[in-house]
This record gives sequence, structure tokens and C-alpha cells, in this order.
Amino acid sequence: MSNKKVIAVAGATGAQGGGAARAILADPESGFTVRALTRNPDSPAARELAALGAEVVRADFHDEPTVHKAFDGAYGAFLVTNFWAHGSAVKEAEEINVLVRAAKAAGLRHVVWSTLEDTRELLPLEDGRMPVLQGRYNVPHFDVKGEANELFTQAGVPTTFLNTTFFFQGFLQGVGPRRAEDGVLTLSLALEEGKLLAGVDVADIGRTALAVLKRGEEFIGTTVHLAGDHLTGAQYAEKMAAALGEPVRFQPVPYDVYRALDFPGAVELGNMFQYYGDFDQEFTGARDLNRLRKINPALKSFDDWLAENASKFDVS
Repeated sequence: MSNKKVIAVAGATGAQGGGAARAILADPESGFTVRALTRNPDSPAARELAALGAEVVRADFHDEPTVHKAFDGAYGAFLVTNFWAHGSAVKEAEEINVLVRAAKAAGLRHVVWSTLEDTRELLPLEDGRMPVLQGRYNVPHFDVKGEANELFTQAGVPTTFLNTTFFFQGFLQGVGPRRAEDGVLTLSLALEEGKLLAGVDVADIGRTALAVLKRGEEFIGTTVHLAGDHLTGAQYAEKMAAALGEPVRFQPVPYDVYRALDFPGAVELGNMFQYYGDFDQEFTGARDLNRLRKINPALKSFDDWLAENASKFDVS
């Protein structure tokens, strides 16, 4: 173990960090070992990682010395922040700044930063097609990450920028098909007919990050645009129907209607889906599935993911 390079994994008990930690731990030939960062080392998820062979350490993005200590002596890191833990772009920016300072101070040799596009590069705030949020963002959980990319570069931290996208897991967490009044399963998405939605199995973020870390220098300073499939709403519904054994129809929801729904984050997610739709050629077009499968041959298509997860859909 001692001759393996330590990869510090932020948010190791979350979906992305947990996937990265498990991908590394499942590959004993990678030359890496995991230092799992978590606010609560005694949580069941943290104990599970420890049982798999991770070194679990306490680190809190709002307690900067703990992050510096957690990075000390590491070779590299998988870094992610969770906007939805607090919903504040200001707080997420503070967290990212802590990670950049700690990565620089520790002299990390390779960081994989899980990020997203800054939507304002294609959609200026003055465009007017969607409401401006938190004073200066279209989609805060996208924009604050994309804006922060430059911090890693300016600090001289050797970084690969891993642009993620919509998680297939979202279909199991409130965005999946629901039975309509006429009894037909209906997939309602804020996505126009014919527009593509790039999706990915959240575990492929970790698997792709590991592939990037293993190839090292080749990917430092580059951006990898991640997806596992590009499908229209109707195509998602068709594939769900085949997996579930009954019809699923696609129902497009107008963006303004979605933004008016009564749940936290509805406006932001409405903006997100509008960005996906209005700029599908640029966003989806940047995600070259053939190139991605050369980087990560295990990359799951939506069919692959459905084969493993169809039984988890609530179709009552």
C-alpha cells in the first residue's frame, strides 16, 4: 500500500466522490489508493469506504485547515462541490477557492475537477430569455463551477476539467415517468421535441476520472466533456418503455411552466433544461461518445444503465 499514490477524493460519501473512490479501490493495478474526505468519518457511507480499503479523513470545506491537512502528501485529487447542499453560488465559490488553495499548497500533481459549462459564455445575462438568478447567473450550479475553472489554472494546479451533465439517476429521483390520469406512464421533461439531452451514469464520472488520472500528463490542462448517451425525450421514453414492459409517452413541459412548479430549485432547473435545449448542438456536440469510450471503455449507454436499474423505477 505504501508505494501507491494517494488520491484525495472530495465528497467521498456523495454520488460523484463515492463513485470515484470506488472506481479507484476496485482497480488494484491502478497504482493509486484513496484518501476519502468527508465531514463525518463515522457515517455509514464513510465506514463502508474504510472497509473497502480507503483511508477516511475528516475534511470540511468551511474549515480550511482540515482540507489542507487532508491533501498533505497526496499525489492527486478528485474534486467536486455540491451546490445543492446549500443552494448558494457564493458559498460554492468559497468552497472552490478553499480547494484551489489547498491543492496548490499541497503541490498536487494532478487534479480532476468535476465541473460544468459556464452558460453565460453562450447566453449573456442581458439576453433575457430566462430569469437571472442570484444576481449574476443563468444556472448558478453550472456557472459558478465554470467560472472557477480559471482559478485552478491561475494557481498553477495541474488540472483536468471534467465537464459533467444530467445524471441518468435523475430518472429515479423525481424526474422519471409518472402514471397519468389515463393510466399511461408519462415522462414529463422540460425539453422540446427533437432536442437532445446528454446523460450519464453518475458512476462513470468516477470511472472516467480514474482513467484520466492513470494517463496523467496527457490530460493535464485539457477538458473532457462527459456523457454516456445523447437522446431526445421521446427516445428516453421509448427505451424506458422497452425496459419496463409497458408504454411510456414523452410529454414536453414548457420552460416557463417548469420554472413555475412548486419545488425548491424549479427556476434554476428550468433554466438548466432551457440551456440544454437551446444550446443542444454546442453542449451535446462537445461530448464525443466515441472519444469518451476510448478513454473509458466501460462507459454506460442509457440502455446499459436501464438494464441495471429498470427494477428501481416507481411505476405504481
